[in-house]
Amino acid sequence: MPHSTKISTEDLRLIDGFLDTIWLESGLSENTINSYRSDLKLVAVHLANLDQTLFSTDRQTLRDYLDKRGATGSRRTVSRSLSTLRRFYRYALTEELTDIDPSADIAAPSLGKTLPKTLSETQVEDLIKAPDISTDLGLRDRAMLEMLYATGLRVSELITLRMNEIDLVVGACRVLGKGEKERLVPLGEQALGWIERYISEARHCLLGQRVSEVVFVTRRGVGMSRQAFWQNIKRYALVAGITSRLSPHTLRHAFATHLLNHGADLRSVQMLLGHSSLSTTQIYTHVARARLQSLHKSHHPRG
Repeated sequence: MPHSTKISTEDLRLIDGFLDTIWLESGLSENTINSYRSDLKLVAVHLANLDQTLFSTDRQTLRDYLDKRGATGSRRTVSRSLSTLRRFYRYALTEELTDIDPSADIAAPSLGKTLPKTLSETQVEDLIKAPDISTDLGLRDRAMLEMLYATGLRVSELITLRMNEIDLVVGACRVLGKGEKERLVPLGEQALGWIERYISEARHCLLGQRVSEVVFVTRRGVGMSRQAFWQNIKRYALVAGITSRLSPHTLRHAFATHLLNHGADLRSVQMLLGHSSLSTTQIYTHVARARLQSLHKSHHPRG
């Protein structure tokens, strides 16, 4: 890939206008907007090195660019880049900024079905018990892990959860998910107990004289970043002896899979996860089925 970082002023203006528009109209998360920005700037850099812009390029040039990305990245990365380009050019056509869409008719790579990584119930138990609850930070982390597994929240939803969005009497939390969609999620007795203990014993110690609306705070009295929480998960996985590769959404995946394994219906899991489409949730049926087949093979006398 080219190493230049020079992007035309016009392309930068177009990218910013596109991002401002879709942010206002679609209510997309900051992470999604940043992904769009990154994808479009990478394309603009590539085109600048060819003395082209987003509106002077052609289909073959974009196809060549995506082929180069595919040579160094995953098919999912290429698919996301193409999706970003298609949305950008749809916006440009709608705003009458151009009358040509060079991303049209470029075939997306086949992704197949990617099953999310998950953990067994024993592994989840070991991971959740890994923090040292004799410390304020350990008690906070135990409450966070308990809550993630009990609710299936996204990490971004957990770390931004505010005190007025959690009801310890009812035992539920109000979550504002993707697309600004709100849902009410039950906490469960175990998670509720640990959250109450964290709030009564550790949160005020971490805050000191500071004030914060965020439930889970750091020693600096502010909310935790996604990166910091991810580092904690990896550290506790080592303590728990878990060697399989984890992701920041590992407990979310385990939440969904274990619910289905224990007989929950797909529609209920969809509502708890905050998926807008049932098809997004259906991937977990494959995980649950694979788990049951593995158990049958391992333990049935004729497996």
